[in-house]
Amino acid sequence: MSEGPNIVRVAALIGDNARAEVLSALMSGRALTATELANTAGVTKQTISFHLGKLLDAGLITVEQQGRHRYFRLMGPEVTSLLESLMDLACRSEGNRLVTGPRDPALRKARICYDHLAGELGVSVYEQMLRTNILYQHPGGLQLTEQGRVWFNQFGIDTDALASSKRSFCRECLDWSERRYHLAGALGSALLTRIQELGWAKREEHSRVIVFSTQGEKLLWAMLAPQSAPTVSVQQAAVTF
Repeated sequence: MSEGPNIVRVAALIGDNARAEVLSALMSGRALTATELANTAGVTKQTISFHLGKLLDAGLITVEQQGRHRYFRLMGPEVTSLLESLMDLACRSEGNRLVTGPRDPALRKARICYDHLAGELGVSVYEQMLRTNILYQHPGGLQLTEQGRVWFNQFGIDTDALASSKRSFCRECLDWSERRYHLAGALGSALLTRIQELGWAKREEHSRVIVFSTQGEKLLWAMLAPQSAPTVSVQQAAVTF
């Protein structure tokens, strides 16, 4: 027997078509009912109950009861990260192709990955944060700089509170369509939440797409200008989408 955890069981669970559809649907970060997941996977309610039971036993998803309804979601960002990596490998295994991600331009530009910003815009924002010393990548991992702490606090995000939570504070996540990284962890989640609170972007209903208004995208890049602090006042930057 080989050393270390046996990956066969988890790989077999994810490898089933219906379960893969369920996991992909839950990558939106939304909690979904068994009926909604059955419709997504194209199977009966009885069949989806079997699949959900398997995923629950493996610790890939979790469930919570509210009244008569049970809502399923991914166990955490680590599962999302695993699924994104598998999507990237799937693209590579298909051989040379011009399009390495979703064909929908809106989904390629900006989408939610569990609860943080992904896609072309998510990658560009992350890389700009590295260029402007908001974040620093070192051999031990990703780190928020003192300049970055000031930047996020002026953006309305309490980094001290985030750092004290049990969740990973800040980390990079491989973007399966861009083949580069975007910001994840508690910091990435707080950033996307704040962007939506300011009215710069909104989530498309029943979709992973994040739609930025023209003004919202412009304000985001103004905040990321290569200076020691945001170039616009957040208090005056809220817009109506």
